[in-house]
Amino acid sequence: MKDELIASVSGLRGIAGGSLTTMVAVRYVAALESLLPPGPIVIGRDGRESGPEYCSAIKEFLTSRGRDVLDAGIASTPTLGILVQSRAAAGGIQISASHNSAKYNGLKCFRWDGRILPAEDGLRVVEAFRLGTPMVQSHLKGNVTCVDGTAEHLRRVLAIVDGEAIRQRHIGVFLDSGHGAGSRLGQELLNALGCRVSMAGDEPDGRYEHEPEPTAENLVCMLPQIERSASEVGFFQDPDADRLAIASAEGRYLGEESTFALAVEHRLSKSSGTIVTNCSTSRMSALIAERYGATCHMSAVGEANVVDMMLSTGAVLGGEGNGGVIDPRVGLVRDSFVAMAVVLDQMVARNQSVESLSQLLPHLEMRKLKIELDPSKLSAVLEALRMRYPNATESRLDGLRLEWSHQWLLVRGSNTEPVVRMIAEGADSNGVDELITEATAVVQVCANSGESVQKNPQTGP
Repeated sequence: MKDELIASVSGLRGIAGGSLTTMVAVRYVAALESLLPPGPIVIGRDGRESGPEYCSAIKEFLTSRGRDVLDAGIASTPTLGILVQSRAAAGGIQISASHNSAKYNGLKCFRWDGRILPAEDGLRVVEAFRLGTPMVQSHLKGNVTCVDGTAEHLRRVLAIVDGEAIRQRHIGVFLDSGHGAGSRLGQELLNALGCRVSMAGDEPDGRYEHEPEPTAENLVCMLPQIERSASEVGFFQDPDADRLAIASAEGRYLGEESTFALAVEHRLSKSSGTIVTNCSTSRMSALIAERYGATCHMSAVGEANVVDMMLSTGAVLGGEGNGGVIDPRVGLVRDSFVAMAVVLDQMVARNQSVESLSQLLPHLEMRKLKIELDPSKLSAVLEALRMRYPNATESRLDGLRLEWSHQWLLVRGSNTEPVVRMIAEGADSNGVDELITEATAVVQVCANSGESVQKNPQTGP
């Protein structure tokens, strides 16, 4: 991937020392700071080697503006959200490139209530950044105070599970924190729950032993360690610890899509309520909600959109298919620690292995694909697909989602790359393969010629 600075409603990302210099980061923070209400700003970072340099530059700028800074040091993204909310701060900044490789870094921005900025606020920050915000020093110098949100975060997570029952089981857990920000709280949580813990990637130094996104292909070297350590479950965090992937005692990767589905199953088994997920997430969660007579709302892709809908519907749980679980009893940020605690609670409550629990989830086949596409041709692609499948139920919530009783297809442009992303899911693997193959052909025709595809005389895939 070329070194291109990505400034979007989700934050800022680029190659450290390349497109993302400390001055660029400070300019972005200046745009954010100009839009925040009065009050202190919380700063944290993951374990990347470039993190301290950005942190120092941002603290220097904010204090020169008269802002007090609450420095959380190395802290997970959900911990930072809790600090912002519990310390009544004006906002927060997490220095992290999330699941991207070591050469990247970035910024995630928080609102006063401890959530990632809503899309409209994020857009205002991006516009101010692009226009340039005057960086005028204040006659008053702000102060820097070191803070630690670990204890409060731990307290909140423990409050949502039956800690005593879990402690009595002494569950063996293999935790790979990926040399990121989740290792300290991850160990403290598992120790507090009486688990036998085997650790990998526990030093938060950003020296990744594998690509940091916790996908099956990136964890090939880690999965065998679960069985070797005699653990009953494997947990895998991304660098800022807002996502969690799960594997069985035998080292079978269950997938990030299963993380939220397991959380939904457990939450709705204990209490009724509404759940929220996005339109690219597996339908497993919606089917589980149906089983319990609960409502599942669907938002556009992106954590901010999920949280918006959670707040507007009073949802008891929200999340995404990337391993992100949001429990408002703890915070309004995707939280790998919530996911770990909930899975352990479920294993104990039902006296089943995580493998057995995963087998109880609805069985669906999912395929994901991305294809290079000139963004100017996206509209033609979506229209061609709509014409190809005229009998599908159509949604334009985010890109184009086509749904049938037995499967669905989502096609949307990327905000960060000149590609189109496709996801297809259904109960039958052959049907899903056929659907995504047909959709790929439509995209490629439009990409190569710009011409639309004629309506399919068939009723659908």
